Amino acid sequence: MLKSNNLKFRSECPVSCLLEFLGDKWSLLIIRDMVFFQKKTFKDFFSSNEKIASNILTSRLKSLEKIGIISKNSVLNNKKTNIYKLTDSGLSLIPILLEMKVWSENNIEFHKKRSEPSSLSIKNKQKDIEEIKSKYLRSFNNIL
Repeated sequence: MLKSNNLKFRSECPVSCLLEFLGDKWSLLIIRDMVFFQKKTFKDFFSSNEKIASNILTSRLKSLEKIGIISKNSVLNNKKTNIYKLTDSGLSLIPILLEMKVWSENNIEFHKKRSEPSSLSIKNKQKDIEEIKSKYLRSFNNIL
């Protein structure tokens, strides 16, 4: 359950409420990087192709932590490096990200022109979700 007790929403529409939590591209790209690329540190996120500014990255990480999508943890052998990990609420976004990825690959011309077919499909959605989640969680073995 997301921490929404101190937030004011523009409407009671569930889609509108979700967009107020995650409605900017940077938050979604941070979550994408965590899920699909197992990125965990500030440095990992900062090195993404989209070139997020450090102040925006700091702000989005704090925001995602505040609402309960991610948690910030210390590395066992290095107390200076923080590791960001999706919470259960964050993990529950995997199906949404997967649907967005499939939709983009099927509907945006840039992706449709690529030679290799998408490995994702709606038919195997639950299996894909479980594999992505498992791979993500395994990436934390021996770190925390």
